[in-house]
Amino acid sequence: MTSTTDRIRQVVVTASAVFMIIGSLFGIGVIGTRVEESAGGSLSATATLVAPAVSAFSIWSVIYMGLIAYVVWQWLPANAATPRARAIGWLAAWSMVLNASWLLVTQVGQLWLSVVVIVALALVLGTLVRRLTVIAPRSSRGWIDAERVVVDGTFGLYLGWVSVATIANITATLVAAGVDPGRPASEFFAVAVLVVAAVLGVILARTLGGRLAVAAAMAWGLSWIAVGRITDAPESLPTGIAAAVAAVVVVGAALAVRFGPEALGASRRRPAAARG
Repeated sequence: MTSTTDRIRQVVVTASAVFMIIGSLFGIGVIGTRVEESAGGSLSATATLVAPAVSAFSIWSVIYMGLIAYVVWQWLPANAATPRARAIGWLAAWSMVLNASWLLVTQVGQLWLSVVVIVALALVLGTLVRRLTVIAPRSSRGWIDAERVVVDGTFGLYLGWVSVATIANITATLVAAGVDPGRPASEFFAVAVLVVAAVLGVILARTLGGRLAVAAAMAWGLSWIAVGRITDAPESLPTGIAAAVAAVVVVGAALAVRFGPEALGASRRRPAAARG
């Protein structure tokens, strides 16, 4: 049964989505300055060796559409009081507030504050997707259904992309603060950062049961880092290769966890447990 708390949560989620949309108007330059031009251009696609090419940011359109669909989903009577809606609703609201907050703080050039905000966003999303995986697993209703796409797909993409964006944001902030050792040291550190991204992708795959949406978004961001470094300034073939390899590792780890011997063994054991 839907409670007063459920109704309050639904309203807060909706209000957070409105705030997120307002923030996005600043981010795309309708109201304020576009992200790539804010903070003195420190967040542009050519600012650092680990900045994704411009085309990578089109993933935000998919994420925003998914979040709007999620807002509608959580208002549907069948979903208002489900364990999944209750487990992630407040975290979803926080993620949208932090999303808009990041866009607003970058408007005024507060790069270090933007790092704090995006790290908080990554942690909130990690907790949210972890809850979807462990605390409130979805019922098995086939490979594709609306809930899988709107909830699991949206927040998986959101987490995967923000994971890469966090690494890029931290790097951009350090470079803007004057931490730039020059070549070839900068290439060495860029490759090291991409190794960290690959390791993070493996950890997320193992922790979250090999969620393909998370891996896909991370691979998307890493692939566009590779494209940016191979085809655009600042050019760096070692960084481009490292980014491409990291993308392959992230996807491979998710596939291994999702469809590997361990996963197949677990799926065979579940029916037996149900019969017992």
